[in-house]
Amino acid sequence: MVNRPLDLALGLLGVALAAPLLAAAAVGIRLSSPGPVLYRARRVGRNGAAFTMYKLRTMHVREGPGSAITGRNDPRVFPFGAWLRRTKIDEIPQLFNVVRGDMSLVGPRPEDPAIVLRHYAPAHRETLAVRPGLASPGSIYNYTHGERLLSSGQPERDYVDRLLPLKLALDVVYVRRASLRYDLTIVGRALWAIASVALGRSTFPDPPELAAARELMIEEATSCNLVVR
Repeated sequence: MVNRPLDLALGLLGVALAAPLLAAAAVGIRLSSPGPVLYRARRVGRNGAAFTMYKLRTMHVREGPGSAITGRNDPRVFPFGAWLRRTKIDEIPQLFNVVRGDMSLVGPRPEDPAIVLRHYAPAHRETLAVRPGLASPGSIYNYTHGERLLSSGQPERDYVDRLLPLKLALDVVYVRRASLRYDLTIVGRALWAIASVALGRSTFPDPPELAAARELMIEEATSCNLVVR
């Protein structure tokens, strides 16, 4: 509740400042690929409530089901869309979610309902106790390290097996340590990562929460083994 007025104020300011960039991006999307400018995705938010999250569309509109996870060199992503994803400009419409109260500027990234239902362990549900956010330790790790983990040609399997458990553990660490000072640190780390990627950097240090996150993963695995036995 302390952060909500700050989220609202910064969200409104962000929307105003980003309006020209969003307008230019909308033109680029229209010229690149037929279809709507915005992509609406169902996500699970605070206390398990589903909501519609907004992004700029970065993929061609195609009929039929497709992978919920975007892998490296995914053919569905058009070139301008790949640039929007790399610079995180495609995430800017989520400022509207922040203004509406669906999301916060900092918080665990919201997941697809099917992934939450099938793959969240009990400890992972701690991330649903707070509003999801634009940035978190897990989302930064996904941005800086995730592509290398999704390179086998089966991005959904790789995401669930190799990336999701650590990403969620990092966000559980965030939830347990959350504070305004920590949030500001996360914002700074996210902006540094985006700027670094834009300048061509491809390797990044491990997040400072990594050791604590791996301890949580070991605890969760031990707990699951005890339940099975």
